[in-house]
Amino acid sequence: MSGKITMGSDGKLVVPDKPLIPFIEGDGTGVDIWPAARLVLDAAAEKYGHEVEWVEVLAGEKAYNETGDWLPTETIESLKENLIGIKGPLTTPIGGGFRSLNVAIRQILDLYVCLRPIRYFQGVPSPVKQPELVNMVIFRENTEDIYAGLEVEAMTSDAKKLRELLEETFGWVIREDSGIGIKPISKTGSQRLQRAALQYAVTHDLKKVHWVHKGNIMKFTEGAFQRWGYELIKEEFSDVAVSWADCDGDAGDKILVQDVIADIALQQVLTRPAEFNVVATMNLNGDYLSDALAAQVGGIGIAPGGNINYMTGHGIFEATHGTAPKYAGQDKVNPSSVLLSGVLMFEHIGWNDAANDIVSAMESAISDKVVTYDFARLMDGATEVKCSEFASAIVDRL
Repeated sequence: MSGKITMGSDGKLVVPDKPLIPFIEGDGTGVDIWPAARLVLDAAAEKYGHEVEWVEVLAGEKAYNETGDWLPTETIESLKENLIGIKGPLTTPIGGGFRSLNVAIRQILDLYVCLRPIRYFQGVPSPVKQPELVNMVIFRENTEDIYAGLEVEAMTSDAKKLRELLEETFGWVIREDSGIGIKPISKTGSQRLQRAALQYAVTHDLKKVHWVHKGNIMKFTEGAFQRWGYELIKEEFSDVAVSWADCDGDAGDKILVQDVIADIALQQVLTRPAEFNVVATMNLNGDYLSDALAAQVGGIGIAPGGNINYMTGHGIFEATHGTAPKYAGQDKVNPSSVLLSGVLMFEHIGWNDAANDIVSAMESAISDKVVTYDFARLMDGATEVKCSEFASAIVDRL
């Protein structure tokens, strides 16, 4: 019998044998990639006696065409009530309304962690010599920094009022033709992200955590993020973690936590990626890092993503690429991003065996060079298959 996933009194998810999980098909190629991903997810779950009762909810262009609303209230209520959901890529309306439907969902549910695991799958074409060295998890803050959306347009009355206030109060003189944005970084927002990153490292027995920041320039926002992270270690994690400064780089059997300036981090994840396990950073830095790392292991087309609130239990897992409407309905594109996001979701609800099997089967299909067009054009001797056929190839290898 199906049931809702709930949050237990111990702060852990309680998952019934047949959980209700809402899904948003997605716009553009969502019509192709979601059925392909679902085929694999269902097959892997069934192997271990699990079953999902999928419940479609609407968002994006499909929602607008059917209801006149880009993000219906019913969708938000279902995601709130059922805790866990998965979605394909969404079209964001041009003009007024939502800045981004994805951002709106994250903010409404307070999904403060953007979880982006980056790893290499054997056989995937890569522009770097040793992509197999890339195996890290990015914890990107999802609600503050530039995602707060606090900005005013240049040459408007609002911009004029804000410029005058800043000049009168702080003596800050800003050019008249400037757009102005405000970048809030709070102790609360920083430490709940850092707490999640440290707990993830503990749970997965990972020994290196990095705070990535630009605190050498932005001392009271990004610099504070770094400082609050080290305070958190001493206050809550001193039995399992230690900062570089407090151990001179020798952490023993504890987790070693250090910080790195953002521009240097972008160099180091390219030149010595094996030194990174878990990275916690603010929104904009995390955007750059996760997409740059995705390029090293084969592109954003196979990169999974999860947006999680570890305190309430809410989690929305999503394809990280765009809608690619010109390919919609052609059964052509690679479904790996939404499929691997489903793997993340399975891991999140404790279905690790099914998740691991999907990863192994997908890697086997790619190693056998049974791939969609995006990989086939970069491989010698590849067998190019459709989106649905790639999913079937994975199921055959489960």
